[in-house]
Amino acid sequence: MDPTIARILAACLLVVLMIALQRNFALQRRMNELRGEMAALQLNRLALEVGLAKAAAEAAAQPNAKGAGEPMNILILGGGGREHALAWAVIKSPLCQKLYSAPGNAGIAAIAECVALNPEDGPEVAKWCTANDIGFVIVGPEAPLAAGVVDDLTAAGIAAFGPGREAAQLEASKAFTKKICNACGAPTAAYARFSDPQGARAYVQAKGAPIVIKADGLAAGKGVVVAMTLAEAEAAIDDMLGGAFGSAGAEVVIEEFMTGEEASFFVLTDGETVLPLATAQDHKRVFDGDEGPNTGGMGAYSPAPVMTPEIERRALDEIVRPCIAEMARRGTPYRGVLYAGLMIDKSGPRLIEFNVRFGDPECQVLMLRLASDFLPALIACAKGGLDQVSLDWNPEPAITVVMATEGYPGSYKKGTEIKGLDAAGAIDGVTIFHAGTEAADGRILANGGRVLNVSATGRDIAEARSRAYAAVDCIDWPEGFCRADIAWRALKRK
Repeated sequence: MDPTIARILAACLLVVLMIALQRNFALQRRMNELRGEMAALQLNRLALEVGLAKAAAEAAAQPNAKGAGEPMNILILGGGGREHALAWAVIKSPLCQKLYSAPGNAGIAAIAECVALNPEDGPEVAKWCTANDIGFVIVGPEAPLAAGVVDDLTAAGIAAFGPGREAAQLEASKAFTKKICNACGAPTAAYARFSDPQGARAYVQAKGAPIVIKADGLAAGKGVVVAMTLAEAEAAIDDMLGGAFGSAGAEVVIEEFMTGEEASFFVLTDGETVLPLATAQDHKRVFDGDEGPNTGGMGAYSPAPVMTPEIERRALDEIVRPCIAEMARRGTPYRGVLYAGLMIDKSGPRLIEFNVRFGDPECQVLMLRLASDFLPALIACAKGGLDQVSLDWNPEPAITVVMATEGYPGSYKKGTEIKGLDAAGAIDGVTIFHAGTEAADGRILANGGRVLNVSATGRDIAEARSRAYAAVDCIDWPEGFCRADIAWRALKRK
């Protein structure tokens, strides 16, 4: 080829390449602009939804509970899916002037101001609340409650939702709960407690399997092993007493294996009055068919068909009210939400465990079904007057599917990007609650084990389930997984 022609061709190719690069840069810049515009539109949509919901709540507001008072600044402690659901409900209340969350997450940040506070540092939380004119604090997770944050807030003159340190032992110590049940005759599994591996092993060898091994303290919902063989039981004892859960496993509680169907039953209480909430059912095991290790919860639905009116009455009369009365008799009245995990068989309900906070992910489905302003009820738990509060519930069922990071409940990778949330959230009846997420440069990143709660309502449980899984299919997150059989018990009953 003639050298001149070759130079001309090379120059032309260079020009074409430069034009292509310029167009590519322009396209990338425009994509970044569009991403920012989409994020702004999403925030505007959320703000509009909150504004409309708040206006509706003001128009149909029930009389406030005693002491609810004027609109105030609210702080929610925690940063999981439960706290996002609570924020989603509380922000609609006419009593909520400004909402804060510590530490919050990417979803909560769309409706509240997130602040860098350690939820377990009571004095620091109380100091911040005083400086920022906080009128009420809602404590979401169990760890701050066990650490006595409510006691620190109360001492500072700040009303808070949740039990104090002593009452929080109903979750912080399984052995303490057993003592309370024994004292008031509440039906629960037979048990023994051990701090030495040899004694624990001898006990399980004498009792046989299946048997349940529990770390006595708080273990983020993972300190329970349902051992189907003696080998599994002995391994669980060695793990727990060997330090797998730190100080939470310094002592183990070994229980008889109960058969039946599990359900979650929640009540609000101000220490005297008990107000039952809607029922729910959780899925603890990590894999389909209730296989694999226990987790903090892989999905839930409400209502729970197994919780018939008769079972609910017996749970209140035989378990919940006697235990609350026993706590008051001991001089440590229980105030807040009490979550009774129940095992139900032909003989009726028996207590598996108490939690001193809303279940996660049960809270998500409860908030979706709630038809009343929730904030007055929470305030009444702290200040009294719960007997003046009533709550209405939407008849439509709700379901939530947890999307978790591959590897959970074991080790997992952080920082992977999640896409498709806008498309998923646009499906009719779908609400996505964030759990372990963070926002970075306009992107949503996974920052935990359980990351998203893809939730939906429907005319029946089948429609709610179909909507939730359609939303899951819209989410582009290769590193995530979920169970495909959430609500299978409810569907089986139909």
